[in-house]
Amino acid sequence: MKPIDPRLLRYARATRGFLAAVVGLGAVGAGLVVAQAMLIAEIVVGSFQDGRSVGELRTPLLLLVAVAAGRGLVGWLTELAAHRASAAVKSELRGRLLDRATALGPGWLDGQRTGSLVTLATRGVDALDGYFSRYLPQLGLAVVVPAAVLARIVTEEWVSAAIIVGTLPLIPVFMVLIGWATQNRMDRQWLLLSRLSGHFLDVVAGLPTLKVFGRAKAQAESIRTITADYRRATMRTLRIAFISSFALELLATLSVALVAVTIGMRLVHGELDLYTGLLILILAPEAYLPLRQVGTQYHAAAEGLGAAEEIFTVLETPVPAAGKGAVPQGALAFQNVTVRYPGRATDAVADVSFTVAPGETVALVGPSGSGKSTLLSAALGFVRPDAGRVSVGGADLSGLDLAEWHRLVAWVPQRPHLYAGTIAENVRLARPDADDAAVRRALRDAGALDFVDALPHGVGTMLGEDGAGLSAGQRQRLALARAFLADRPVLLLDEPTAALDGATEAEVVEAVRRLAEGRTVLLVVHRPALLAAADRVVRLTEPEVRDEGVAVAAGRADADTVSGTASEKDSVPEPVALAEPAPGRVLARVRALSGARRGRITLALLLGTLALGSAVGLMATSGWLISRASQQPPVLYLMMAVTATRAFGIGRAVFRYAERLVSHDAVLRMLADTRVAVYRRLERLAPAGLRGTRRGDLLTRLVSDVDALQDYWLRWLLPAGAALAVSALSVGFTAWLLPEAGAVLAAGLLLAGAVVPLLTAAVARRTEHRLAPARGELATRVT
Repeated sequence: MKPIDPRLLRYARATRGFLAAVVGLGAVGAGLVVAQAMLIAEIVVGSFQDGRSVGELRTPLLLLVAVAAGRGLVGWLTELAAHRASAAVKSELRGRLLDRATALGPGWLDGQRTGSLVTLATRGVDALDGYFSRYLPQLGLAVVVPAAVLARIVTEEWVSAAIIVGTLPLIPVFMVLIGWATQNRMDRQWLLLSRLSGHFLDVVAGLPTLKVFGRAKAQAESIRTITADYRRATMRTLRIAFISSFALELLATLSVALVAVTIGMRLVHGELDLYTGLLILILAPEAYLPLRQVGTQYHAAAEGLGAAEEIFTVLETPVPAAGKGAVPQGALAFQNVTVRYPGRATDAVADVSFTVAPGETVALVGPSGSGKSTLLSAALGFVRPDAGRVSVGGADLSGLDLAEWHRLVAWVPQRPHLYAGTIAENVRLARPDADDAAVRRALRDAGALDFVDALPHGVGTMLGEDGAGLSAGQRQRLALARAFLADRPVLLLDEPTAALDGATEAEVVEAVRRLAEGRTVLLVVHRPALLAAADRVVRLTEPEVRDEGVAVAAGRADADTVSGTASEKDSVPEPVALAEPAPGRVLARVRALSGARRGRITLALLLGTLALGSAVGLMATSGWLISRASQQPPVLYLMMAVTATRAFGIGRAVFRYAERLVSHDAVLRMLADTRVAVYRRLERLAPAGLRGTRRGDLLTRLVSDVDALQDYWLRWLLPAGAALAVSALSVGFTAWLLPEAGAVLAAGLLLAGAVVPLLTAAVARRTEHRLAPARGELATRVT
């Protein structure tokens, strides 16, 4: 994916204003960076070299406080703009994605895995947070900050500016080269995550069946295998990504060290003054930092970029050309209709012809696989014939406005879908503006009012996902109530009495008789009870298969027999979800997951401490080198400091690379163990313990929420541990040199490292408690 993909500008209008805001705020921030460096250099030189008191330095000190506050304000505004833009873009992309999936229709959706699509519309879109909240703002800073820093340095000392100009372009070159190498791996990582999501959704949906056949426990190993593949794919991507960060960090650090040594040597020979040297030393890292951070944030946003490619693939899938013709009145006719699904060797329907006259009820009968459901899909316009045509009033359905046609059709599928909502809301799906009296009248006509009134809250009773809590017959009667409420002239029924007992079947048959009066009805029948409601029966037979594997029509013994084949849809078990965990020892339980990986976690903490310590040591040594060089001592007196700057520069990059590899590998192994543990718990609870839960919640817990645990380790616990160790050593060393400075440093670190994070964590925790159920609700609705 390009640094700024033009498709984002096309599909998400909020991106445009955000990019302008980022560049503007970046320019203000760059000016503040330069001003801060100048003020720090002035204060240090004034006190160290000129011996000025605090009172005499009051003005630059107050200005420095104001600049620091300004940088904080600019950073906050940038993050605020980033997150607002991210939320707007995600909503827009998610809406477009679902709209395109709807436009592509059931025929396209049948070829997709529900779990993969749900993950794309939820976790995949959410993964763009890193792209907008971190990567794009950093990209804006990478454009304006180095230019501003170089413009200031070159006015003071051209040699250091030349070193920066010579090394700075190498950073984007490395980024591009290694980015090419990681792109395929990022795509594979996303595909494996989609595979994990789809597999888990399938397994959860089929848990009762798997338990009956003794295969539920074996699926734990399947999930372990997929998560292991996902971990290995992620680590292969990260190894290259971390090599990129290692190369960028090493290049930038050594370049800063080279600038520091050059400044020191020129100070020794009296070619520079201390103010200029300090100014360049403070500004040099700022020139490299934005570009280094672009590389880091690009890889942090890598999953979002991979998901975005999948999103754009769906958005760019061409929608079948829609007709615009008005729908005429008249017969529904099938004329030599042949349908073959992609990837199938035989026709689903072959050369089918019959007509349903206005006001007539025609029953389609035949064995499973004879094409009944396929013909209904063709009548709805969901499937286009490969040969022949479906016509309404003599006009080809493919040339008519399908939306107008659907407003004339009521459809009752074999397994109607009921949403998690009230009974009234589910019935009103057919006519959202219907009043309560119309809803009750439709329920009465469908024979459903008696059992609905017997429920605790009547028509206001909340249903579980897919009608959980109702019997198959009750769900079927609610679907018939939708058809009664719709009151449309054409009625399509797909085996409405399938899987019903005798008494329930008789009630549904009577409801169908009432519903069919005065309407054009095409009825798929498997059982004989409904045949009496039909005016005419069309019999379908299974095709014969020739040696070359092509399906052909069997001989027809009578005029009302036609041939075809069909792929019947498997019914979908009731979806499930997971309840919120009890509050309390959550973080302690998360830390307990590291039991088997404690050695790796400890090693990662040690390596992180060494990397951060090397960064502090580099700046401290460079500052000492320049300060002492300004006094023009013998060059040999500075050689140890010169060597130390190089050692700290190399050590920082090496330790950081090793720490990232070790910590990510340990955490990904923990996440894999957690996913297996979650599944095993579900397997023990199913099916009774999951009766009131929702599948979307479960998918969110196993994929998104488990992955979110890595933030606790990689972005909080390990960095905080390393920062605590290095902060303690820094405060101790500084206090040994100058007690007052040690006290100020300790107070600043306590405020920045403890008080502020605790406050923000409290706010974030309340937000997360609202966000986690919302993610599950979103996944459930999309499912």
